[in-house]
Amino acid sequence: MTSMLKPVLFGLGGIALAACGPVEDPTLFPAYDPAKAEPPPAKPAVAFNPTRHLLWGDLHIHTSYSTDAYSMGVKATPDDAYIFTRGGTIEHGAGYAIRIDRPLDFAAVTDHSEYMGAARADDSIVLPFEERSLRERLLNDSPLSMSIVLGKIASNVKGFDSYGDDPGTRAITLNAWKLMVDTANAHYEPGVFTTLVGYEWTSMPEEQNLHRNVIYRDDNVPEFPYTSLDSDNPEDLWDALDKQRAAGKTVLAIPHNGNVSNGLMYDRVQYDGSPMTADYAAQRLRNEPISEIMQIKGTSDTHPVLSPEDEFADFEIMNAMLSPAGEYSEPRGSYSRDALRTGIEFSHAEGFNPYRFGVIGSSDSHNASTPVEEDNFTGKLPLMDGTAGLRLGESILLPESMQRSRKWGAAGLAAVWAQENTRESIYDALLRKETYATSGPRISLRFFGSFDYSADMMESVELLEQAYARGVPMGGTLPAAGKAPSAPTFALWAAKDPEGANLDRLQVIKGWVDADGASHEKVFDVALSDGRKPGANGKVPPVGNTVDVAKATYTNNIGATQLSAFWQDPAFDPAQEAFYYARAIEIPTPRWSTYDAMRLGVEAPEPTTLQERAISSAIWYKAE
Repeated sequence: MTSMLKPVLFGLGGIALAACGPVEDPTLFPAYDPAKAEPPPAKPAVAFNPTRHLLWGDLHIHTSYSTDAYSMGVKATPDDAYIFTRGGTIEHGAGYAIRIDRPLDFAAVTDHSEYMGAARADDSIVLPFEERSLRERLLNDSPLSMSIVLGKIASNVKGFDSYGDDPGTRAITLNAWKLMVDTANAHYEPGVFTTLVGYEWTSMPEEQNLHRNVIYRDDNVPEFPYTSLDSDNPEDLWDALDKQRAAGKTVLAIPHNGNVSNGLMYDRVQYDGSPMTADYAAQRLRNEPISEIMQIKGTSDTHPVLSPEDEFADFEIMNAMLSPAGEYSEPRGSYSRDALRTGIEFSHAEGFNPYRFGVIGSSDSHNASTPVEEDNFTGKLPLMDGTAGLRLGESILLPESMQRSRKWGAAGLAAVWAQENTRESIYDALLRKETYATSGPRISLRFFGSFDYSADMMESVELLEQAYARGVPMGGTLPAAGKAPSAPTFALWAAKDPEGANLDRLQVIKGWVDADGASHEKVFDVALSDGRKPGANGKVPPVGNTVDVAKATYTNNIGATQLSAFWQDPAFDPAQEAFYYARAIEIPTPRWSTYDAMRLGVEAPEPTTLQERAISSAIWYKAE
């Protein structure tokens, strides 16, 4: 939880002193004025839909009740977070007004369970901001002065562990947890906006990220949240959640940031190094049906080292662990595609699969917000990356190695296909894995598989009814092929974000296990925009690039608004375990750092563009 701040103590000594004035930063304006704050707009309720609504949400938001957020300038509360996600205006920690471009359908405030609320009760943590606000300092102080403030804050943060020795801390956390539940209930409006009660369990053994968000189906929650102070072993967390289920509570856990786990998140052994067992796999699947694979601190889908043949694998990759030195995080065991491959290898060899999980995105914002828009990115932590000047290193003097926020992204969102906008329906969608992740855009994506689909189904007015009745959606498992006459077929389609960029292509990623038990993967381009065809080498020519880096603009005169495919696996072997998932990719657009550079009048750092995407949960095939 506090590891992101520790490098500050190591790095400030290496800063070259410079006499310079404050940076003119337009992202500090307009200043927040409560009299001008817009309330959440009215939204109509959605009716029950047997073929599912697409609902957008963020299940990973922090507020000032998280110690790291409060120490870095966040004052916003869970109430503010729900106002923001419902479409209202709130105050950023740097003193300016922020608002999401479109309301979300559901959200969860997931403050760290460790010392929840304790920093808010200890003003010494933020003395530099009590003397003068962060906004005032950013407007008037030099980069050197801001660096000194960051150093003071980091020194204060070293004392967080002392909260564990304070007998009053438990009472503070009890009250904070009750406030979390009460605030979620106050903002829950079935059919219109759903809040889910949750918290983050923050395990960091040797700075290796094993964090989980714990989410409840309703407000029947324990008196006190489980913390990494109780145990940093995920298996102990699962034991605790199993006991809660036995007591009548309905709960799941969502791992995130496998990318900085140094290979531990999706390891091939148990936490203590012992071999995996069928009981371990069953407990993991029971507790963790979903993984979060897109968020501010990078993408955890795949890595170029793991998927060298995937030309789109190098997307928002963050290789550094959350440690003072920022050591390299081992990719194997850290990314979801690799985990899915590991899972089917275990299924082939041992008869059980510990990694049959679906995927979502969420933000991990610590600003009580969901900052997923590239052209309106407001950062993760106010003092670290709360303005364009801070994000690009103009407003603060730090060594290049410490400017980690440049690697962070404006991401992500959770997409669920649910029958109605209620706690029960959204939770059940998570449980059955009918979910997908996006890097921020609201790309609509459907993915179905079956041994019983026909091509004419794609033209039917009852396409969805037939797709569900004759097959399985994302997150499902195909039955054994049996006497099926041919390979499975997949029906998939995507539509662009109505307010965003066109689509480049639609893909299916397949993983399978050969007779020797080794897994493989292949990316299939199943629908291409602009009439493109693969060349003689099998490669598809790029869609093009309309981005004007200096102006931070793009145009939608390339790409497609919608893409669809009815695709059959050309190399299906009924004896091989397999999984399939869909990926929809946008045309190139400016990255948040390019928008920031344009506003500051400085050169945009690389990469200047990105191709945002949606990634579905998998459909599995279980061999006989």
